[in-house]
Amino acid sequence: MSLVIGVDVGGTKVLAAEVDPDGTVVRTGRRTTPGRRVDVRLLERALTEAVEEVAAGRPVDAVGLAAAGFVDPEGERVMFAPHLPWRGEPVRDRLTERWGTRVVLDNDANCAARAECVLGAARVTRTALVVTMGTGIGGAVVVGGDVHRGLNGMAGEFGHMQVVPDGHPCECGGRGCWEQYSSGNALVRYAAARIGHEPTMLEELCSGHPEQLAGPMVTEAAEAGDLVARQAFASVGSWLGVGLANLVAALDPEVVVIGGGVSAAGDRLLEPARTALARSLVGAPHRVVPPVLRARFGPEAGVVGAAILARG
Repeated sequence: MSLVIGVDVGGTKVLAAEVDPDGTVVRTGRRTTPGRRVDVRLLERALTEAVEEVAAGRPVDAVGLAAAGFVDPEGERVMFAPHLPWRGEPVRDRLTERWGTRVVLDNDANCAARAECVLGAARVTRTALVVTMGTGIGGAVVVGGDVHRGLNGMAGEFGHMQVVPDGHPCECGGRGCWEQYSSGNALVRYAAARIGHEPTMLEELCSGHPEQLAGPMVTEAAEAGDLVARQAFASVGSWLGVGLANLVAALDPEVVVIGGGVSAAGDRLLEPARTALARSLVGAPHRVVPPVLRARFGPEAGVVGAAILARG
């Protein structure tokens, strides 16, 4: 069997995975993303290390790259990535030369949508919205069973819709972007702001240093019944539903699929999102409100979709 590797490059981590044709993740490798203000060579070294860990000395037939950024229509360059250092970089050609194998490139949410349309939660639908929640928010529009990429290849950048005029500053350069209120970063910011002001086990988990708080700590605390952590998920979930109401009003899809690392929280995130969607959606009592489902592949949807893309 040929060895095809999917790589999901997010704002905080690189996940590489050997993926079978049926979507089964066989072997993974992880590295920390070095940040957005570093030399691109440091980022690409982290990608290389993750791919080499998965390959384990075996020849690689193809690598699919799911990038958290704006990818050009030809799938050659990452034009802009709010959480990564790529700015108009010829990522595909550079990594093809570095790795000595075929490399294909697309936006991470487009890859996640491809996985869910081919093998996952949206496989029996023709129109869908896929929203990926990690460090920020990514998204994809599925029309007629295909991912709609748009004129510049940048359709689906839902995370940078403005939902609060003159709101929190965003790493894209704007203010009040949706991902500043509903994302992994928003979850941590909400919870960290309450440490020292309300009783919470989060203080112990981060050793009294709110700046060291991370998303998995908030999830752990919420599962243990911590009120602050649960309120953080309720806030992020409600903002998720508000943004979804705008998207559903515009696109009227059959289904909404939520993926990315934050989706691992399941109904703790999705129930407040469903409630807010039904409350905020125009004409909700007189229409079919689309179901909001967790991605079948959860946080691994990006690598699975990247591998599907690489298989052609």
